Amino acid sequence: EVQLQASGGGLVQPGGSLRLSCAASGITYAFYGIGWFRQAPGKEREGVSCMNSGDGATFYADSVKGRFTISRDRAKNTVFLQMDGLKPEDTAVYFCTAAFNGNCLRDLDARGQGTQVTVSS
Repeated sequence: EVQLQASGGGLVQPGGSLRLSCAASGITYAFYGIGWFRQAPGKEREGVSCMNSGDGATFYADSVKGRFTISRDRAKNTVFLQMDGLKPEDTAVYFCTAAFNGNCLRDLDARGQGTQVTVSS
């Protein structure tokens, strides 16, 4: 069973930073994409950032490029999302996700529980 355990959300002021973590287990695919989707009230789900497990290639939504950075600790099967320069429009529930075929910014085959990120003064 695939498990994606997310942590690290919270309340931060505009311009601040947060780091999300996702501990993955139970993934049996040799190659997959792992990363983050988010969903804000009244808005569609959005792929934020993801990374290919094989070559480490990274992908970002245009809305977060230059502000968010995805990284990993392969030994711990953990992926991190460093979020800098946070804006109120980044407020959402962030989900750690995995895609086993296709585009990991678009496709979602497994999802962990969400963590709330609130950007407000």
